[in-house]
Amino acid sequence: MASQLYPTLNPPKTLNKTSLFPSFTLSKSIKLPKTKTFSLPLTISSLEKQPSLNSLTNTDYRDHIIHSAQISLTNCLSETNLHLTVPSLKSKIRGKVRDIYDAGDYLVLVTTDRQSAFDRVLASIPFKGQVLNETSLWWFDRTRHITQNAIVSAPDKNVVIAKKCSVFPVEFVVRGFVTGSTDTSLWTVYNKGVRNYCGNALPEGLVKNQKLPANILTPTTKAADHDIPVTPEEIIERGLMTRDEYDEASKKALSLFEYGQHVAIEHGLLLVDTKYEFGKGPDGAILLIDEVHTPDSSRYWIAHSYEERFQAGLEPENVDKEFLRLWFKDHCNPYEDEVLPDAPDELVCELAWRYIFLFETITKSKFQMPGVEEPVHDRISRNVSLALSSL
Repeated sequence: MASQLYPTLNPPKTLNKTSLFPSFTLSKSIKLPKTKTFSLPLTISSLEKQPSLNSLTNTDYRDHIIHSAQISLTNCLSETNLHLTVPSLKSKIRGKVRDIYDAGDYLVLVTTDRQSAFDRVLASIPFKGQVLNETSLWWFDRTRHITQNAIVSAPDKNVVIAKKCSVFPVEFVVRGFVTGSTDTSLWTVYNKGVRNYCGNALPEGLVKNQKLPANILTPTTKAADHDIPVTPEEIIERGLMTRDEYDEASKKALSLFEYGQHVAIEHGLLLVDTKYEFGKGPDGAILLIDEVHTPDSSRYWIAHSYEERFQAGLEPENVDKEFLRLWFKDHCNPYEDEVLPDAPDELVCELAWRYIFLFETITKSKFQMPGVEEPVHDRISRNVSLALSSL
């Protein structure tokens, strides 16, 4: 994540952070009704046309993607070294998923196939980097009415180039449901008895996977590679953001999430929770950076089966990495074990399929498999070199 990689905008006593992208103007926020249950939009004519778990598990197309993923297991983009192949790149910072290179006035962000959870890398997922990069680009383009971004170009399936800016050392996590399995997930802390979380008063009697009365913001900071929940007042008291900066960024985060929920439900999905990161551009404007509504940063459920499964006490049909998180929790202590078991190939390939399924469901476009004629690192090096030479 961008917020882990650079020095902070307002230097706090204990945290260090930095940045990526440039300037923008805030449009009027989208206001959506806050209801306790979702209704499928009128534009959806029949449930049969909506995504379902069957479409995730019982199609020839899925079998084709799974087979392609199996073939590509040994050819994932797990590491890049563009600073050795592209002369104009000065240095490399390795995040959990992205490799970020300094190109003077710009940053080159390469989205790899590394899979992250529990604040560590669990596996490499075929095609994942391309899926995440293209998903983010789709959302960045469609959220310009809420906030502009500083993407300069996307010269490769796995790469974006962005102008530099300063990043706030805060992740804005927005939640619409009580769920999750990590230590900082809302269900985990609620189940332990917490009733005031990151400044949000939570009512008694909530159960796992229940929709919240209204979306809530639960910001976190980073310390020792772990997410630390924090209240708005603590953010301001510690000098991580000013009051005005926090108010503007939080408004943007909630508006982005409401818009994301609106788009997702129109495509038969529930956007359950997500995280956003913000920074300041050269002109002082607050900007959205990093990634937007990807299956890495967000949780998605199938919409039409949610209510029935919730009433029956069943887990929602999910289209994200939660099942891989749960496998690791069942087979090790992913927070404390020094060495983790290898993720089973069948789960890795299933996740590759689900990421592609989500991309195609949201964007209504077909995922283009990467070619095999040219090694992926050579392709990226060539495309980045050409793009930088034209800037």
